Amino acid sequence: MSVELTDHGPHPFVIDIEEATLANTNYRTTLWTGPNMQLTVMAIAPGDDIGLEVHDDHDQFLRIEAGRGKVQMGPAEDDLSFEREVEDDFVVLVPAGSWHNITNIGDEPLKVYSLYAPPEHEHGTVHPTKADDHGHDH
Repeated sequence: MSVELTDHGPHPFVIDIEEATLANTNYRTTLWTGPNMQLTVMAIAPGDDIGLEVHDDHDQFLRIEAGRGKVQMGPAEDDLSFEREVEDDFVVLVPAGSWHNITNIGDEPLKVYSLYAPPEHEHGTVHPTKADDHGHDH
């Protein structure tokens, strides 16, 4: 891969997002952080999940590039009334204030890229594993 998997924001930037998403092996890597938006790539191990969370002040867009996932969303932590299965080429749109989780239900890593508006993580964030995601409010 010709582009380094590091945070290139807030400078003008282009990337082959499918190539970058499939090449990423970290739980989370930020690729671009600007004042109003952030791009991250994620790799979720089989049987693992992103972790139930809610973002009160921003929307989130996720696209599945490889693998199979179960999406759960709802108005409360104990009310995840929206549930769908997703695979390659699906997108998930999470409105601000909606509790959500994605679980890898396949037998290969779930490769995802995600856009947050406004940004969710500090510029340059890299979480090699889910356990490295300390301080993130799930």
